[in-house]
Amino acid sequence: MKKLLCILGVLFFANLFSSAFAIDNINKAISSSGISRDTISVSVKDIESGNTVYELNQDRLVSPASTQKIVTLAASLYTLGPTYNFETAVYKNTNNELFIKLGADPYLREKDLSTLMNEVKSKKILSPKAIYIDDYIVDGVMWGEGWQWDDELNPLMPKFGSYNLDGNLLYIFVAPTSNGAPANVYSKFFYPVTFMNLAITDDTKVNDITFERNNAISPDILTVKGTVSKIQYYPIPVPNPKRYFRLRLEDAIKDAKLDYYGNISQKKLPSDNVYLVASIKHPIKIAVADILKNSNNTAAESVFKIAGGKYVNNTGSIASSVKMFEAFCKKIGVNCEKIKIVDGSGVSKNNLMSANFMTDYLVALSKFPGFDLYKNILPTAGEGTLANRMLYFKDNLRAKTGTLSDISAITGYITAQSGKTYAFDIMINDAKSSPNDKKLLEEYILRAVYNFY
Repeated sequence: MKKLLCILGVLFFANLFSSAFAIDNINKAISSSGISRDTISVSVKDIESGNTVYELNQDRLVSPASTQKIVTLAASLYTLGPTYNFETAVYKNTNNELFIKLGADPYLREKDLSTLMNEVKSKKILSPKAIYIDDYIVDGVMWGEGWQWDDELNPLMPKFGSYNLDGNLLYIFVAPTSNGAPANVYSKFFYPVTFMNLAITDDTKVNDITFERNNAISPDILTVKGTVSKIQYYPIPVPNPKRYFRLRLEDAIKDAKLDYYGNISQKKLPSDNVYLVASIKHPIKIAVADILKNSNNTAAESVFKIAGGKYVNNTGSIASSVKMFEAFCKKIGVNCEKIKIVDGSGVSKNNLMSANFMTDYLVALSKFPGFDLYKNILPTAGEGTLANRMLYFKDNLRAKTGTLSDISAITGYITAQSGKTYAFDIMINDAKSSPNDKKLLEEYILRAVYNFY
């Protein structure tokens, strides 16, 4: 008995010493980083017990950037279910009218519209009396609250909504002509945009092309500047996704040789006297991987709003999505009263979360059915947004990153050398340090957790 007590005592003090050593190493990493402690929020919790093993500014509300996706997506996935499909469908009523019911599908492409219209033609529907679009799945707010105006040409932050198509991006080609002459600028598909072409062909230089758009003058005038030596395409966010969608739909109708030359109007699909003609589906599992591994903002926003719409059985909006999220937090026993969510992706700096909330949420998720499937979709070292990061940990890390101007964050799960798994959240909101310095500090904090806890 004395021997057993002695062994337990040794283990207790060994664990105590190891924990103290881990805390000391984390504090040293923060001190030597040159980043102010006041700008760093950290929380690390044992997922089995929920006990905190390290914390710093853990209750401070700060911008989580794209780490927010890990929490909004989990709630959305619970609401929609793992077998949910984004669906764009064509219906016909008894009056020979077609209804295109949109699904806000972030993976819908121009060729899918062609597939739908060719399927309509194959059903011998050649001269519809009218074509309507049911776009009521989500509201018409196409950008998040607090999104930055200077990100409007950022291909990672296009507008989004019911009319999602081709990633809501217009592909602009810039091709060289003769040396010293203006370059050739054109788009893959027609869209009423005017190019102010200031790009010059210069075969002695690498491509250096920039785009500018002045909405005060016109969102459909795009200034192209720089030099080009070889053809290259550039994805530019579509100013008006609804207009782009209708143009591609008209192309598909024409290519399918349907006899229709009338207007395309908005109208809700009737609940009776209609039947399904054709549909295009994309499974939500594509979006789950894309959101967690690649941080796809359009997919994250679309899924969040669609789930909000399903929760209230009406058109999806941020307000309905937040209600859905709050209900999920209540279900898993996490208090979300102090945080603030204004979008589904974390792009807005108006989103506010604490490191403590994030780890509480992650610990609660670890007790939820299907947790292992969700956790294993998160990128590990060398994957997705961790493609060139955290290689030290190999498969012992599953995490979601987040980056905005002056902000770097990472959250997820790490299995330490001891075999224990911890939920962690690190958010650094600091305007003085470089992105690389922030990311390096994140890794050193996680190394201390991995090696000593």
